[in-house]
Amino acid sequence: MAEYIKLADGSEVSASALLTQFLFPPKMQYNFVGKLSGGEKRRLQLMRVLMANPNFLILDEPTNDFDIMTLNVLENYLEKFSGCIMIVSHDRYFMDRLVDHLFVFEGKGKVRDFPGNYSDFRQSGLTLKEKPTSTKSVEQKPEKSETVKADKQKLTFKEKYELDEISKELPKLEKKKANLLDEMNSEQDYEKLESLGAELKQVEEKLESKEMRWLELSEKEN
Repeated sequence: MAEYIKLADGSEVSASALLTQFLFPPKMQYNFVGKLSGGEKRRLQLMRVLMANPNFLILDEPTNDFDIMTLNVLENYLEKFSGCIMIVSHDRYFMDRLVDHLFVFEGKGKVRDFPGNYSDFRQSGLTLKEKPTSTKSVEQKPEKSETVKADKQKLTFKEKYELDEISKELPKLEKKKANLLDEMNSEQDYEKLESLGAELKQVEEKLESKEMRWLELSEKEN
């Protein structure tokens, strides 16, 4: 590895500084690669790819393949990336932080082209799919039966309360996630980073669960 690496923006950084940025402190930088853990090897490989200064990156579900600390480093690096990035992901926060354009796959070969990130898309009201009506079913069933069926789709009082509570809780979880990521950005202690990473994982899992339930109840309400 060269003593100094030239980055895509034209700046130069020392090999040691780049390794430190990717969570390899000086005391680890002379270890044999074979002694690294699986996550550390993936982080090192990621650094090798990025230091080659590609102008186009394709990331397929990166939040599934990397640990929390590696993802944090990757997000910070990609925020300054001047090239084009194509991301396939279900991680809303990851997309919100990095993308400015979406291709939303809605099924049956339909792809929606949307300018903006995931939060913009959800706020636009386009996330709820319109369910096609069956003319044949309407003709065969009496009007009364259709009314009864429609009533069954409405939210119960308990579900309405749950939807309201989730709507209040989601912003709090998102803020907590953002705060944890900010704290990880400024933290240098490896053990503290591991602790923050574990807490962040719990918040992300809870956030994903709440979002799925929110979508389920919202579709039923509409």
